[in-house]
Amino acid sequence: MVVPRTGVAAAGLLAAAGLMAATMSLMPTGAFAADSIVVGSKAFTEGYVLGEIAAQTIESVSAVPVTRKLGMGSTGIAFEALKSGAIDVYSDYTGTLTEAILKRPDLKSMDAIKEALLAMDLVMSGPLGFDDTYALAVKESFAEQHHLHSISDLAGAESSIRAAFSYEFMDRKDGYQGMAESYHLHFAPQKVNRMEHSLTYQAIDDGAVDLIDLYSTDAKIEKSHLRVLQDDRGYFPVYQAVWLARKSFTERHPREWQALLSLQGSISAAAMIDMNAQADIQHLSFAKIAAQHLGSEAPRSQSLKSNILQRTREHLWLVGIALLFSILVGIPLGLIAVRFHAAGQAILIFSALIQTLPSLALLCFLIPIFGVGMKPALAALCMYSLLPVVLNTFTGIRTVDPKHVENARAFGLTGRQILLRIVLPLASPTVLAGIKTATIVSIGTATLAALVGAGGYGALIVSGLSLNDVPTILTGAIPAALMALIAYGVFELLGLLLIPAGLRKQS
Repeated sequence: MVVPRTGVAAAGLLAAAGLMAATMSLMPTGAFAADSIVVGSKAFTEGYVLGEIAAQTIESVSAVPVTRKLGMGSTGIAFEALKSGAIDVYSDYTGTLTEAILKRPDLKSMDAIKEALLAMDLVMSGPLGFDDTYALAVKESFAEQHHLHSISDLAGAESSIRAAFSYEFMDRKDGYQGMAESYHLHFAPQKVNRMEHSLTYQAIDDGAVDLIDLYSTDAKIEKSHLRVLQDDRGYFPVYQAVWLARKSFTERHPREWQALLSLQGSISAAAMIDMNAQADIQHLSFAKIAAQHLGSEAPRSQSLKSNILQRTREHLWLVGIALLFSILVGIPLGLIAVRFHAAGQAILIFSALIQTLPSLALLCFLIPIFGVGMKPALAALCMYSLLPVVLNTFTGIRTVDPKHVENARAFGLTGRQILLRIVLPLASPTVLAGIKTATIVSIGTATLAALVGAGGYGALIVSGLSLNDVPTILTGAIPAALMALIAYGVFELLGLLLIPAGLRKQS
């Protein structure tokens, strides 16, 4: 079947224009804020607490607004955010910096670490006052039963032990692989599970696993009746908590940086464990915990309603741009795929390959290009939205009976008229189904955008996961599900308006 060359993008322009207007009105306030200090954190309880302490400390001495991008995923994501300028400061650990970032485990002194970071235009504070190292733990009852006191005691019994280790611990050189080699441990691969850090506690409490990794300042150690196994070979490096900042930030805002430096040595291990317990066990807000530690009045907390409304605006912005992209780019690519066979196959294969990439991996690939925040999230969502629209446009047009096109030509219709009045209306049920699929997939995938600081409902879900707090998770998951249902209903109504009545009856 021959598709006319002209009017390729015309089918989506009207819908795209309306969508752009609606999306711009929903654009999150401050999405492109020019002058603000951005505080980041990794996505675990202690990271949230320290991030809030940093934010409130800066706010106490600065007239410059502070933007919080807390819960930004793994070390790699937070560090790339700092290097790219997406954030100005966040908390990290000396062991993490030497092992995972600098790849220089030989750096032992604080001065040596500072010098290596300065070469990257980064500045590190002195220790905040506590060491939060990796550790392995088992239930007290399990330890007594198997006579376990140190990591070395696992030797000989490790093949039967069910373990759950966090993703970062499994992947880092100073984590699972190095530890197993150092202690000559041979865990059965099928009994080693990768799991979100906070969920490992749930797994060991439920008896699903016997051994987990943890941080030495985790508040749930005592609550879960765990025995921390002694690192008798001294494998794990020292993880002194520090502030890590961009050099340009310290130069532009010396007063704010000095305020952060005043916290050096002020947070003991006991104090950090207590703050983690307030978040994990007592479910106090991070803002209140930070204010209590700083001896200040807690900032006015955002109501649940306003928080959900803010996350809704952010989520709609992400999904709306992805949908706009899928219409303006996906439909023309689908038409090209029909018109030109070789190029069409390349377009379909490329779209399918993007879809096979794990969404979190794609976000990480895009960070060096776009930095952290809205840009990589939008780029990833736009790419993910392509395949359903391209494939359905291609399929819908290919299924149009060529006789209809020939009859239209016989009546003297131009190529543009055939495309707009015959081909696209006949293919509209399939094309609209592809756009609907792309939209619903984008709503779900957009929840991962929080891991790169783009907000949306994922910010609530990630925060809830870090605390293993089901109500907080549901405040993000339920609105996302409702948005998907509403989107489905909207597209059903659009089908009634846009699809010819005869085709609706057939479908």
